[in-house]
Amino acid sequence: MEAILFVLLTGIPWRALPRRYGEATTAHDQFQDWSEAGVFEELRRRTLLEYDANVGLRWTGQAIDGAMTKAPLGGRATGPNPTDRAKKGVKRSVLTEGAGTPIGLAVGPANRNDYQLLEDLEETLASRPDLPPPDTSQPTCLNKGYDYPVVPEILEGHEFVTHIRSRGEESQEMERNRKRRPRRWVVERVHSWMNHFPRLLVRWEKKLVNYLAPVQFACAWIAYRAAGLIPAR
Repeated sequence: MEAILFVLLTGIPWRALPRRYGEATTAHDQFQDWSEAGVFEELRRRTLLEYDANVGLRWTGQAIDGAMTKAPLGGRATGPNPTDRAKKGVKRSVLTEGAGTPIGLAVGPANRNDYQLLEDLEETLASRPDLPPPDTSQPTCLNKGYDYPVVPEILEGHEFVTHIRSRGEESQEMERNRKRRPRRWVVERVHSWMNHFPRLLVRWEKKLVNYLAPVQFACAWIAYRAAGLIPAR
């Protein structure tokens, strides 16, 4: 596990793993076995429970947003990136609670609209262990990329109260008050944190499960750090 964390934090190829972690092929084989077995998703789930016990999840002020990264080797859940001359890329969609800890995750092709990834994110929401108390309001902020009729239907089925800026509305408000920040900054900050893990800056894994694993590991690391259980990097 230390070897896998080292790769996540440094972004080095597996073959460059320092000898103190043992054989690189052994560490990579173990990583693949754990990825297939869902170990990192279970780790992410348990860290949320730990965070909830130590800090407490905030159900108000949640936010959802997506971010794109390069995927030069392609593979499942990749597609032409419309912001990078149609080169292959991948998009990750993250749901954060009010303080900015990631509690939902989905990935898809870079050319897939943000709102379409909600269908994959919905699976995470349906199986999450951190369910709010009954009758808890869950206001959730989204940008204009989610301004489609199907979005409220999906989210309200999970007791979310959607707050979506329609196209043009947010830019007009920002013109009127430039000091006011959209409440989505908590999820944008999480994407920035995730980009501080060099392994996530470019997707080199062709197999989707081998890409999801380090993303899930990063989410677990962020939650543990937010809970005060590990020092900030």
